[in-house]
Amino acid sequence: QVQLEEAGGGLVQAGGSLRLSCASSGRSISSYAMGWFRQAPGKEREFVAAVSRSGGRTGYADSVKGRFIIFRDDSKNTVYLQMNSLKSEDTALYYCAADRRAASLAFYRTQDEYDWWGQGTQVTVSS
Repeated sequence: QVQLEEAGGGLVQAGGSLRLSCASSGRSISSYAMGWFRQAPGKEREFVAAVSRSGGRTGYADSVKGRFIIFRDDSKNTVYLQMNSLKSEDTALYYCAADRRAASLAFYRTQDEYDWWGQGTQVTVSS
């Protein structure tokens, strides 16, 4: 069982930056591809970014490409989402998730692929 806990959310002005973290307690995340998703009020949860188990491949939603960076530090059992040039439309509850079945260089954008989820951290961007 993997328990994930997100941190780092908060209120930030448009154009600002935040770094989210997702720490695993229990099992190491080194065996899992990791993803970030978000859900804005009244909308469905959507893919934001993912990193392969090896860390060698990453993928981003078009809406965040060039602004967000996902990276992992397996020695700290943590995956991060660096968010720059934030916009009001980035306001959402951000979730991290772990995928135990992905191959070393694979990652997925679909929620059904992920086995464990955190509780989320709120990001609010004021314009």
